[in-house]
Amino acid sequence: MVTGGASPLVVVLAAAAAVLVVLMVSPATALPAGLPDIKPPFPNPWSAFKNLSGCHFGDERRGLAKLKEYLWQFGYLLTASSSTPSGRFNDLFDADVELAIKTYQRNFGLDVTGDLDAATVTQMMAPRCGVADIINGTSTMGNLSAVLHGRGLFSYFPGSPLWSKRTLKYAIATSETSIDRATLTQVFARAFARWSEVTTLNFAETASAADADITIGFHAGDHGDGESFDGPLGTLAHAFSPTNGRLHLDATEAWVAGGDVTRASSDVAVDLESVAVHEIGHILGLGHSSVPDSIMYPTLTSRTKKVNLAADDVQGIQGLYGGNPNFKGVMPPATSSREMDSAAAAALPRPFHGLISAAAVAVRLALAL
Repeated sequence: MVTGGASPLVVVLAAAAAVLVVLMVSPATALPAGLPDIKPPFPNPWSAFKNLSGCHFGDERRGLAKLKEYLWQFGYLLTASSSTPSGRFNDLFDADVELAIKTYQRNFGLDVTGDLDAATVTQMMAPRCGVADIINGTSTMGNLSAVLHGRGLFSYFPGSPLWSKRTLKYAIATSETSIDRATLTQVFARAFARWSEVTTLNFAETASAADADITIGFHAGDHGDGESFDGPLGTLAHAFSPTNGRLHLDATEAWVAGGDVTRASSDVAVDLESVAVHEIGHILGLGHSSVPDSIMYPTLTSRTKKVNLAADDVQGIQGLYGGNPNFKGVMPPATSSREMDSAAAAALPRPFHGLISAAAVAVRLALAL
């Protein structure tokens, strides 16, 4: 029995508390050199962004010009002071870039710092839809103020364009893919059905592109619409707002059109139906959403299947076309809480795992005394 000084229980609990305080308040600059370590699980056109982690206003670093092209492509940056006299982007982290990054961080629910922190760089490296998040100065992603006013984070294209007809015909007009036509027909029938289930819309496939409201095609590189594809795991696909009706997919992706994409042998496998459901949302008039679980969230990692509409998607599309009276509501996510917890833990920077483990060991030791 201890008769003087602090008890072992108090000492150990104090040590655990100290560890947790370090975890919560230590800035990234206080972490060991080289951490957090950004290692994209796949090569893509934006993998080199990992070398820009830690950049902030006033820095000049090789590779920032490429990141500026990314920010420009998705609507966050105008050329302005971010360009050289010849019009090409330079490698200076200027005020325009800082403002663009803050807007990007706000759209994706990140800490709004204006710096290229690890979380921001990691998000920028993710494969995504080629539709811009900001169009003509208007963000197509929701914001937190929308939640405070009782609405979701869904968004519409500027002017809220939509289809006046309620039965739309679509044609799979493509030859740049090895996926057989029967499989494509099944995949897109399921993808369109996701939207007809919750709205007053109906869809029917037609063999003639001339007779179709919506045309679907697989293309590689520059395919004539001003929105070139960039190879595997960059921009996966893009579509146009109503009533344009064009939906294009990058033919160079390792598309999985049948079977379980989560068990695919390729690390760069992309689920075709998941991307199709998202792009159909654009065809119908939805912009991007800031809700990570929604279909209209801009990014989709490889070997991931995401085909079920979230409440935010349903609320958004029904705001345009009304609701299907037979729709019974959105089913809860199939992912178990254990799987979600594991995914969240895996997303933590590596040094945080060690700190949390140390704190847990200290607490267990205290309880055993």
